[in-house]
Amino acid sequence: MSKFAVLVLAAGRSSRFGDATDKKPFVTLDGRAVWMHSVERFVARTDVCQTIVVVSSEDREDFHRNFGANLLFMGADLCEGGAERADSVRAGLAKVSGDATHIAIHDAARPLVTVDEVDRVFAAAVETGAAILATPVTATLKRVADNRVTETAPRDGLWAAQTPQAFELGLFRRAVAAAEGAVVTDDAQLIERLGEPVAIVEGSPQNLKITTQDDLKLAAAIFADKTRSAAKKPGRLVEDDDFWS
Repeated sequence: MSKFAVLVLAAGRSSRFGDATDKKPFVTLDGRAVWMHSVERFVARTDVCQTIVVVSSEDREDFHRNFGANLLFMGADLCEGGAERADSVRAGLAKVSGDATHIAIHDAARPLVTVDEVDRVFAAAVETGAAILATPVTATLKRVADNRVTETAPRDGLWAAQTPQAFELGLFRRAVAAAEGAVVTDDAQLIERLGEPVAIVEGSPQNLKITTQDDLKLAAAIFADKTRSAAKKPGRLVEDDDFWS
């Protein structure tokens, strides 16, 4: 049976979030820190053998103080990341256990991913070796220079990448080693650089990444809507799986 090690990345600078006190993975959403919602999508899965939360060195002490008990209860590990996403991925990869056959990487600031989405991207990674969640681009895209439109870019075939992104572990290790020093904006780019295919699994716009305060408000509204919808199911107690299946 395939076993996944999951890296939940929470080491970003949150420069666009606009909160002088907390970074976006550590703010409260529906009564819990954002990162906890993300980790909960993985820790109880039978096909996950390890979940590693990656935080920056400057946040590690505060994270231990504020969330150490939660981390222990959830059975997740903690890892210190680096200055860039690639550095954090390398640090987490170094701590992956020998039981893992595959690796998945998820943004801690994407707390709305569903069980079904994880199921489908994991299955695609097992089948093909590399798979990501993504949504087709529906907006009109403009290329701009000096604050002026230079082109309306065709959106045919364009997809917006999300996480989790999942890979066969040996393939991903090879891709990371080959990309030493390369600038990439997501993990699938590492596989693309090898010339290997990456499968697309269609996700949902609700699997948003909290980047700004407006994103946090939207995530809170989605949580509230899911709570109301689950409460209306007849003859059932409201459980977490009601929200995320």
